Amino acid sequence: MLTFPYPDALLAISHGQAVVHVAGVDEVGRGPLAGDVVAAAVILDPHRRLTTLDDSKRLTQKQREQAYQDITESALCYALGRASAAEIDTINILQASLLAMRRAVETLCLQPGFVYVDGLHCPRWSYPSAAVVKGDSKVDCIAAASIIAKVTRDREMVALDHRYPGYGFAKHMGYPTVLHLQALQSLGPCEIHRRSFKPVQKVLSVSR
Repeated sequence: MLTFPYPDALLAISHGQAVVHVAGVDEVGRGPLAGDVVAAAVILDPHRRLTTLDDSKRLTQKQREQAYQDITESALCYALGRASAAEIDTINILQASLLAMRRAVETLCLQPGFVYVDGLHCPRWSYPSAAVVKGDSKVDCIAAASIIAKVTRDREMVALDHRYPGYGFAKHMGYPTVLHLQALQSLGPCEIHRRSFKPVQKVLSVSR
C-alpha cells in the first residue's frame, strides 16, 4: 500500500545522516461548501509500524476510527491546524489549505527536521520539505495525517449539524450533495458556509 520506506531511511541516504524527526502533513475539506479546512501534522515513531495506515479515502469510517486511535496512541506527536470559512473566502481555498498545514506543523510539540506535504505545493516556511502527489497513498506519515484530519473534521461537522439543523452536515460533511444544495436553497447560507464558493454565491445573489 504505502510505497515509500519510512522517510528517515530516505533522508539518511540523501543527506548522509538521519533526520531526527520527519513529519507528514495533509488537509481535509477543500471541496465542501461549509466548515473549516482542517490539517493534521504527524511525526510517527519509526520503531512502531502501523498496519492500519492507508489513504483515509480508501478506509471505511470504522477503519478510520481504529487507525485514528492507533496513530494517536503511538505517534511521537501530532497536531491540528485549520483555516475558517471566513479565511477561505478572503485568501482562497488553496492558500487557506496551505495556511492550515503550516499552522499544524508549527503546533507540533517536536519540531521536524523534514516535512512531507501531500499535494503539489509546500507552504511558505523554513522547514526542509517535499510535496508528494497522492502522498496519502505513498508515505506513512502523510497517510497518518490524512486520517487524523479526516476523523477530526468529520466529528466537527457532526457537532455542527446540531448547531445548524436542517442542512444535513452530519451526512454530507459540507460537501455539495443534492441534499446539501436543496437545504441551501430553502434555508439560505448559515454562518459556516463559504460565501466565495459558486453554489453559495448563487443562492446569495438570488436572495438579494
